[in-house]
Amino acid sequence: MRIVGGEFSSRKIDAPKGLETRPTLDKVREAVFSSLGSSFEGGAFLDLYAGSGANGLEALSRGMDTAVFVDVSYEACGVIRSNIASLGVKERTRVLKMKDLKALELLKEEGLKFSIVYLDPPYSRQHNDLILEKLVEYDLLEDDAYAVIESAKEDSFEQTFGTLKPVRDRIYGITRITYYRNQKEEM
Repeated sequence: MRIVGGEFSSRKIDAPKGLETRPTLDKVREAVFSSLGSSFEGGAFLDLYAGSGANGLEALSRGMDTAVFVDVSYEACGVIRSNIASLGVKERTRVLKMKDLKALELLKEEGLKFSIVYLDPPYSRQHNDLILEKLVEYDLLEDDAYAVIESAKEDSFEQTFGTLKPVRDRIYGITRITYYRNQKEEM
């Protein structure tokens, strides 16, 4: 695996061993991050179900100020920390070894807000609708923030969650990428 763009372009990163983690393919990550374009001019990135941390590290490489990585696996968190150290971005990152909903509650209590949230749960254990609801309920999103869901191509996400509305949907091989944007209601 490697970082595909920005400051750390072409730098190699590690992925956890085994089949528990399904890293985002470089070509899919390139397409996602290119489509978000100027969204990486500062701000905070939340890499939920982080695995190797590739998505959050890609965001830092492209200009995000900070990234929070959440994963329930000890091995994944170890690999994320190793990748963070190899890129020298420890002061811009935070790794939380905990379940998704517990992490969102903690981030809410801390009053954090994110410019981009990337959801890449294990396909068989996803509950993206609940996560999107909590992002809005807990006020974890900046105005115009994106929530990006990586899922199996058979999945479909069309529902609106308060101010969080679906804006784009793309399929890359067996992967579907769905983009939501936090859009305040017009008066």
